[in-house]
Amino acid sequence: MIPPTVADAVRELGEIVASAPARFASFTDAEAGEPLAPGKWSRKQILGHLIDSASNNHQRFVRATLAGELIFPPYEQDGWVGVQAYADAPWERIVGLWTEYNRHLARLMARIPAGRHAALCVVEEKTPVTLEFLMRDYVRHLKHHLAQING
Repeated sequence: MIPPTVADAVRELGEIVASAPARFASFTDAEAGEPLAPGKWSRKQILGHLIDSASNNHQRFVRATLAGELIFPPYEQDGWVGVQAYADAPWERIVGLWTEYNRHLARLMARIPAGRHAALCVVEEKTPVTLEFLMRDYVRHLKHHLAQING
C-alpha cells in the first residue's frame, strides 16, 4: 500500500531502514545468492535492484525539487542488475549500501519543501505524476520487494 502522505513515507522508510538490516543478517552470503525460483532473481539481485531504485529516485527527487517538471529516462532493470553484478557482490556490502542510501533518501525526502511536491514528472513515457507521488510510491515499491526478500 502506498503511504498516504510524504511524512508517512518518510516515517515508514525510516522504520524499514532501522529494522531491515537485522532481517537481512539472517541470510548467509550463499543463501542471499540463490535465485528465489528458477529464472528469478536472488536476494542479492533484488536488493541490488532496490539500490538502483534508490539511485534513480534520488535523481528524480533532487532534479524535480530544483527544476520542476521533468522527463526522466526509463530504467532498464535487468540490464542495470546485470551490469553491476550484484549476484557476485558480498551480501554484507549490498546490505550496507542499501541501508546508507535509504537513510540518505529519507533525510532528503523530509527536507523537500511541500511547495515542490506538486512538481510534475514523467517517468518511462507514462502519464505525468507529482514528485509527491514518486516519493510515496518509492516506499510502496521498496516494501513490495522487501517482502520478496523476506519470503
